[in-house]
Amino acid sequence: MAPATRRSPAVAAAPALLGLPPVVDARTRMIVLGSFPGVASLRAGQYYAHPRNHFWPILSALWQTDLVAMAYPQRLEVMLEHGLGLWDVYASCLREGSLDSAIEAAELNDLASLRVIAPGLRALAHNGGESARHRRITEALGVAVLRLPSTSPANASWSFERKLDAWRAALTEHGVS
Repeated sequence: MAPATRRSPAVAAAPALLGLPPVVDARTRMIVLGSFPGVASLRAGQYYAHPRNHFWPILSALWQTDLVAMAYPQRLEVMLEHGLGLWDVYASCLREGSLDSAIEAAELNDLASLRVIAPGLRALAHNGGESARHRRITEALGVAVLRLPSTSPANASWSFERKLDAWRAALTEHGVS
């Protein structure tokens, strides 16, 4: 769970935010686990909807397919065809804004269910540090567990090219290239 912090009146009065469902099927060999969708993603009902997030541009560069230009359902299908799935470690939380550091009262998703819904699962990749805080849970699933640099625009210390190289190495190593 996220560390207990003093809640602002606005956060304390707000209802819990609910995350997005997993994007996983029988073809999934690797799942990218974020922490919790940002405001833009929750509003759109789409993973990595913020226009400055590097997730979709990274996959576009790796697979030489312009996923950014595609409608969201098409993006997901291409991703699943490549054996990649998506989910978050948190099912719900309280948060003002989109920063992981603002997450409070987080409830974990049932990560153990991933072994059932993705029988060919070979690896889990934490997208950033907040997700990776739950590495001990994902390591218990008996698959490779990686920590990738966050694709968030808040991770400005990593250039796009540096993120791309790290993601390329991880996806290639686990047959999702």
